[in-house]
Amino acid sequence: MSDSLKNRVGRVIAGGIHALLDRIEDQAPEAVMEQSIREADSVINDVRHELGLVSANRHLAQQQHSVLNAQHEKLVGQIEQALQQNRDDLATSAVARQLDIEAQIPVLETTLAEYARHENELQGYVAALLAKKREMVDALSEFRKSRTAALQQASGGTSTSADQRMSAATGAFDRLYERQTGLSGTARNVSMQQAANLKELDDLVRANKIAERMAQLKAGKA
Repeated sequence: MSDSLKNRVGRVIAGGIHALLDRIEDQAPEAVMEQSIREADSVINDVRHELGLVSANRHLAQQQHSVLNAQHEKLVGQIEQALQQNRDDLATSAVARQLDIEAQIPVLETTLAEYARHENELQGYVAALLAKKREMVDALSEFRKSRTAALQQASGGTSTSADQRMSAATGAFDRLYERQTGLSGTARNVSMQQAANLKELDDLVRANKIAERMAQLKAGKA
C-alpha cells in the first residue's frame, strides 16, 4: 500500500467526528459530516481496489508455483527414462531445468507469503474503515435527530410549522446532495438503495464474524 493511501486510512480512522462538530458548530456541520463520510467511502473503495489487485497477483503466483512443482515432478520421471536409455544428454538438460525450477520456487514462496501478509493487512484496513464509517453514520443520524428535535421545540409544538421546517430541511439536503454528487433525487434513491444493499452485506459478514468469535470463546470455556 502506498504511503499516501496509508495516510488517508489513518486520517479517516483517527478523525473524531464529535470533536469536528465542536469546531464547526456554526459552519454547516451536516454538510461537513456528509463530506467526511464520502471521504471514508472513497478510501474504502481505494483499499478494496488494492486488495483486489493483491489477491489477483497472489492467485497468479500460486498458479505459477503449482506449474513449476508439476514440471519438477514430471522431470523426475523423464530423467529416469533418459538414463535407462543411456541418453545422458537428455538427462543433463532435464536436470538443468530442475535446478532452474528449484531456484525459482523459494522466491515464489516468499512472494506468496508477502502477498498473503499484504492481503490480511488490507482486509484489516477495510474492516476498520467500515467500522469507522458506521460510527460516522450513527453520529450524523444522532445529529439530525437532535436538530429536528430542536426545530420542533422552537416551533412551539405547532405541527404545521414543524412540517414546514422539515420540508425546508429536506429540500436543503437534496440541494446539497445534488451539488456535491451531481445526482438528482431519483438517482440518489437508487444510489442509496445500492448503498443499503452493500451495508446489509457488510453487516451480514460482520455478524458472521461475531458469531464465529462467540463460538470460539464458548468452545474455549467448554
